[in-house]
Amino acid sequence: MRLNQEELEQFNQNGFLILRDFADKKECDAILDIVKVHIKYQIEPIEREAEYHNHSKEYRTNIINYNSTLNQGSIRRLRQVYSRDIIFKNWMENRKIRPILEQILDDQVVITTAHHNSIMTKMPKESSATNWHQDRRYWSFTDNNLVSIWLALGEENSKNGILEFIPKSHKMNFSSNQFDSKEYFRDDYKQNMSLIETKVSTTLKKGDIIIFHSCLLHRANKNMTNKPKISFVYTVKGASTRAIEGSRSLAYPEILLDRT
Repeated sequence: MRLNQEELEQFNQNGFLILRDFADKKECDAILDIVKVHIKYQIEPIEREAEYHNHSKEYRTNIINYNSTLNQGSIRRLRQVYSRDIIFKNWMENRKIRPILEQILDDQVVITTAHHNSIMTKMPKESSATNWHQDRRYWSFTDNNLVSIWLALGEENSKNGILEFIPKSHKMNFSSNQFDSKEYFRDDYKQNMSLIETKVSTTLKKGDIIIFHSCLLHRANKNMTNKPKISFVYTVKGASTRAIEGSRSLAYPEILLDRT
């Protein structure tokens, strides 16, 4: 499968692209079955809800041990899922999406397991909002040619924490004043407010995916429903984009995928 010219231009212009009903529903259910076991038994490495807010910019930039620093609390994400189960690995090496990623990156595709490579959760009544941010802020690469693939494993909507994006923000230049001490895009800063008003979102169904640029501003509300919202996200880069020596970005394996 390949993108048509209109779809490719849409991604390049807005920084994200939604592909409906892309993943097989049975594969989504198989992923969910494994996820539920790992959540039930709290299999490390994991990140708990409280850790998301407590850790500093320096910690997030340099962390290599992804095991939780807390022994209780709601799970926000399962980390390092590529090596957890063959089901997860197979999705991240999916051949159907590979030609699309090659188009977007204009390069051979490499999975970077140091970043994302996660099952993201928003648990009922226990989750918190995810503030406006760029994923690239704590990553160390020679350029920004990285994108993430977000797979909805169930319905995602305004009540349970759907992703919101600021279109075209991946191509904008920002000053340090527009971000807080943890590199979140400030919603109380006058210069940011008009831009935030341009945000967009859409309801996702099981099997829908979003591909979005590493510099695109995005956020999500907390889950106000009685059911968990569970999603799968991983990041890829172009082969010519290099992780910086000595950084967290090079601390975990990179998976070079064959060209299609």
